[in-house]
Amino acid sequence: MAIDAATVRKVARLARIAEPEDRLESLARELNGIMTWIEQLNEVDTTGVEPMTSAVAMALPLREDIVTEGGDPSKVLSNAPKTTGNFFVVPKVVE
Repeated sequence: MAIDAATVRKVARLARIAEPEDRLESLARELNGIMTWIEQLNEVDTTGVEPMTSAVAMALPLREDIVTEGGDPSKVLSNAPKTTGNFFVVPKVVE
């Protein structure tokens, strides 16, 4: 998968990252290098290797599953930059 300057520009805009136009080509080269390395991982034989979620075998502690009335919306939303009713308002980032 080849990444060009136009793709880098689009991803930067979606992520709301300001990148100067003269830096897009070098970022595209860097990302292409990363993608090449990732594609090399497909060549590794993982037959018989069990999937794992951690390098250390341990069980997570469980809490009781108790139904509650929920939290106080005014406390939950008190630090939100923008709200509507009892909901968070976030900017659209996916087209």
